[in-house]
Amino acid sequence: MGEEQAASVTKQFRQFDVVTDYSDHEYAELKNPPINTGSATYKTIMKEWKVLRDSLPESIYVRVYEGRIDLLRAVIVGASGTPYHNGLFFFDFQFPPSYPDVPPQGHYKSFGLHLNPNLYDSGYICLSLLNTWPGPKWEPWRSTMLQVLVSLQALVLNEKPYFNEPLLLIWFEKLSTRYNNDVFVMSCKTMMFLLQKNPNNFEDFIVEHFRSHGRDILTACKVYTEGFATVGHYQNEDSFLPERVHVSSEFKDSMTWVYPRLVKAFEKIQKNGPNDPSLRNFISQLDLMIGKTKAEYIQKLEENKEENKKRMMKLDFFGKLKEIFGLNTSAESNAAGIEASLLEKGSVGTKGIEACY
Repeated sequence: MGEEQAASVTKQFRQFDVVTDYSDHEYAELKNPPINTGSATYKTIMKEWKVLRDSLPESIYVRVYEGRIDLLRAVIVGASGTPYHNGLFFFDFQFPPSYPDVPPQGHYKSFGLHLNPNLYDSGYICLSLLNTWPGPKWEPWRSTMLQVLVSLQALVLNEKPYFNEPLLLIWFEKLSTRYNNDVFVMSCKTMMFLLQKNPNNFEDFIVEHFRSHGRDILTACKVYTEGFATVGHYQNEDSFLPERVHVSSEFKDSMTWVYPRLVKAFEKIQKNGPNDPSLRNFISQLDLMIGKTKAEYIQKLEENKEENKKRMMKLDFFGKLKEIFGLNTSAESNAAGIEASLLEKGSVGTKGIEACY
């Protein structure tokens, strides 16, 4: 299946649907009294379903359960411009018997990875709307499940998650960049875990999502490892920075471990099986593109070095002339004036000046 076909299949996956199998849900074993169809809790949950069915953003998908209306599962697709881009992040929720007087309780499917200050490796979710984090609290009869999901997407899985921690200041930008690198590695590991064990009712969605976006993910791995773009900001070759950024040895080592395993995981889900040559052909082309881009960066660096060398020689030459003529202003800004003065005095011909630098 080609990328366009895979993307089409992903789009056909309903954003909201009612299903029956909740056996792997985090709160499946939680036994609360059945919710009476005439209760305020039941009516509120039905309203929540309608809002979710009509108003979900394109990158959030939800499943609710016919036999357990108190349970809900959602997946959020990591947004472009963040270290979570193209990743999938699963959340299980349970509506307590006193809902909506109290917020839903939630659990993040972490696979033991702590990839956000608000999402613990235990699955614990820190979010003000769930009354588990500083900020605006859950307001009964006003707050909604949709607000919770949108907050997770926009406020938690954001461009600079390092600053989700209270009291961290903006001048810790370098630490934020390093944190984004770690987050991207953990996001890639999460992809592999999801492909090994698909959460129920999302099996087809997960496979088709990574068939559609796998090549972009692999390209991002290479681009970030080589320093062509900072983590989270690769979209295409237009995203490449004018100069390569420094990449830590720790990040390079992590990606050296992750990349080949991610390739194998994506190979297994190819439509024609792991021996499908299309992905391997893509990787060969990707390696050629990376090699060519590295050579272009090196050439540009050498050209810049040569230009800087000529500029410094020129400044040094005019600095010495400044001493001779007793000028007090900067040599660089008065270079043209000095040259005109020399020509006027007839001391040095134009060719002589050029020969000096």
